[in-house]
Formats: sequence, C-alpha cells, structure tokens
Amino acid sequence: MFSEAPILIAEDNSYLSLDLSCAVEDLEGRVVGPASTVAEALSLLATHDVAAAIIDFQLGNRDASVLARQLAERRVPFVIHTANALPASASDLHPAVPVLIKPLQASAILTCLLDEIRKARA
Repeated sequence: MFSEAPILIAEDNSYLSLDLSCAVEDLEGRVVGPASTVAEALSLLATHDVAAAIIDFQLGNRDASVLARQLAERRVPFVIHTANALPASASDLHPAVPVLIKPLQASAILTCLLDEIRKARA
C-alpha cells in the first residue's frame, strides 16, 4: 500500500515505534527512523526524502511543534499520535491534521495516514 514510500516515525516509546515500524514495513513502506527526540526527527527530515510521517507530539521532555511546522511547510502529510490532547496553540496551527489519542492499533494509525497521503495527492 505504501509502495516503498519513506515514512518518518517520531516516537519515543520503543515498543510503539517498533510496532509502527513493523506495520509500515508490512504495508510495503520504508521506515525513516524511528526518531526518539525532536532533534533526531529534524535531522532525519533534513537528510531523507519523506513521503509522510507519524509523530508523537511529546518526544521526551519537548513538544514536537517545530517538527509539525516543518512537515507542514514541506507539505508532507502526517498524523499526530499522542497520549494527551494538543495545546490550543498547536491545534490552531494544524487544524486539519488528525490527532490520534493513544492507545491505538498500528493499523488504525496507518489507515489514517494513508487517507492523509491520498488527500495530499488529490
């Protein structure tokens, strides 16, 4: 389904990042990362072609708003998979980006990401 598309995964929970990575690969995607910090995710974004992304909005002790902003500026479709609701400032900046509250099955996250990719292509 992903047709070898490079998918950035920014998730600091190693179990979730492994689960998401396996699910992306099962759907014929190529994983970029996973990144466990905002700095690592930004570095990957700067050095890799990324077709889409799944980001945890809280990576370690830092929010990923700068990462979300860069993805939006590059017109890279993404979903936010997070344990907490986004602050209003982040929601206002990215009102069309799906916010998926943990815990969710990897398949549900990828279905939503595929929808975002389709919307971006249309």
